[in-house]
Amino acid sequence: MASGNAQSSESDQILVQDKQFVKALIMNRPKQLNALSDYMISRMLELFLAYEEDPNVKLVLLKGQGRAFCAGGDVSAVVRDISKGDWRLGASFFQKEFTLNYVMATYKKPQVSILHGIVMGGGAGASLHGRFRIVTENTVFAMPETALGLFPDVGASYFLSRLPGFFGEYVGLTGTRLDGGEMLACGLATHFVHSTVHSCLI
Repeated sequence: MASGNAQSSESDQILVQDKQFVKALIMNRPKQLNALSDYMISRMLELFLAYEEDPNVKLVLLKGQGRAFCAGGDVSAVVRDISKGDWRLGASFFQKEFTLNYVMATYKKPQVSILHGIVMGGGAGASLHGRFRIVTENTVFAMPETALGLFPDVGASYFLSRLPGFFGEYVGLTGTRLDGGEMLACGLATHFVHSTVHSCLI
C-alpha cells in the first residue's frame, strides 16, 4: 500500500532510539499526524516481536513526532485502494494492524506509550493495550470511526467496555473527544505528566 508521504523514505517513518535497556519507537509522519501507514505497522510489529525475545530489552517506549501521537490508521490510503478496485491491500493492512494490537495486548514486557497530542482510532490501538499510558494536558483522544461509517475497531470493544458505567459505549458511539485529565479519570490512561516534562522521558 502506498503511504501518503511519498517524498520521504519509508524507513524514516519509524525512528528507533536506544537508551540502556529501553527501546523507544518514534512515529515520524508529523505532516500526516503520524497516521499509521502499512510500512509503519509492519515495522512496529517486526520490532515488537524482536524485542520481546531480546533479553537486553527491558522496556519498549512509544511516542509520536510533532503535535500528534497518532491520528489513526491511514484510512484514506485504504479507501483509495478500494476505489481503484483493489480491496486486498486494505484487508492486508487491517490484518497487520489487528495483529499488532494483539501483540501489544499480550506483550510480556512493559510498554510505555506517551500520548502527547492527538490520539485517535488506530493510535489508540497502538497504545491503550500497553501497560502504561502517559497523557499530558495537550492530549486529545477520540474513537471517531462511527462518523466515517465504520465501527470502533483496534480492540476498542475491550478497552471501552471496561470504562465505568456506560461511558465506553458513549465514547464509542459518539466519537466524543476526551482530554488527558478525562482519560486518566476514566482509566484509559495510567499516568499524567505536564507537556514540559514528557519530552524528557527518553
